[in-house]
Amino acid sequence: MSSPRRTTLRITGDTPRRRGEDRGRQARAGITRAWQVYEELFATVAAGNARTLDVPALALRTVRATRAWAPELVAEMEGVAEGAGLPFWTIAALNARTEILAEAGAPRTGECSTLVRVGPRTAGGQCWDWHRELADAWHLQTVTGDAQGFAGITEYGILAKIGVNEAGVGVLFNILGHADDAATGVPVHLVARQVLGTAGSFTEAVALLTGAPVSASTVITVVTPDRAASVELSPGGSAVVDPDDGGLLVRTNHFLDPGLAAAELRGRREPETYDRHRLLTERVRAHDDGPGPDVLGPDVLVRLLAAHRDDGAEVCCHAPAEGRLGSRWATLATVALDPAERRLAVHDGGPCSAGPGTWTPLTAPRR
Repeated sequence: MSSPRRTTLRITGDTPRRRGEDRGRQARAGITRAWQVYEELFATVAAGNARTLDVPALALRTVRATRAWAPELVAEMEGVAEGAGLPFWTIAALNARTEILAEAGAPRTGECSTLVRVGPRTAGGQCWDWHRELADAWHLQTVTGDAQGFAGITEYGILAKIGVNEAGVGVLFNILGHADDAATGVPVHLVARQVLGTAGSFTEAVALLTGAPVSASTVITVVTPDRAASVELSPGGSAVVDPDDGGLLVRTNHFLDPGLAAAELRGRREPETYDRHRLLTERVRAHDDGPGPDVLGPDVLVRLLAAHRDDGAEVCCHAPAEGRLGSRWATLATVALDPAERRLAVHDGGPCSAGPGTWTPLTAPRR
């Protein structure tokens, strides 16, 4: 079994702006296509909630917050816009798509599921679930020229998402929901980009995350060769959630920190996140009681993540044949992370379709 070849962009440049220009030139067509879908998605979701969005204004509001926190990220986005020949605010809006969709009142049915095991060989991975109409709007990437070279997956025009850097610092990504989510702070995708491009250790990554002035909620799980923790981010503050006594972290799309959970939006709207969390926890514990390996490598990971509604929770998500934009969710990628090797393996699609020949390996490049 083999998967279609997914585009890999190799981004270089000795300044943020040059890296952005390189990305924009290479990805011009993909960024244009992605923006067309997102422009329609923003309008469709907002209309469904009787809201009107001023997308340029919202995007530029997040730029002001980002410029105050990490101006080099703004310079990189400016470079993307120049290289792609697009207005700067559209690149800012792509990077702030989570925050703008929060303003639109978007439901987050589907979304992502993450497993990490800390041990002699710490490893893990996740399903990345998103709108089926954006299945062709993501790519693999390697990035050099910042303090840390890194590799991973992201969407066209968005600087980073899931990945690992040359110091062995990896990030996995799950969206959360908080009652105060808005488009006023630093976009969560740019926060992930800053970790991948600059963090040289677990401690540095966690410090960056907990200090980021975000306005929309997510949980970024930091994975290094010997440690892991989930950092929950929200407008109400941040919290670090450690693995359980067995070294396991299971993340879906609700807060685990009690203080942040008090203003939970996602969990109250969509309780299926608890079903996925429960099912995955049970599966890992059953696996631990058997003769299988402890390391959550690609083979083990897909067996644990390949769960559908008939199994009790839809971890591996399949879009319905019919439905409007905003309602057709699918698992677009499955990612296995090995921080000790500075490596990811990426399967194009859900875990139930993964096989020995469907994984694309990526190694974080040296700076």
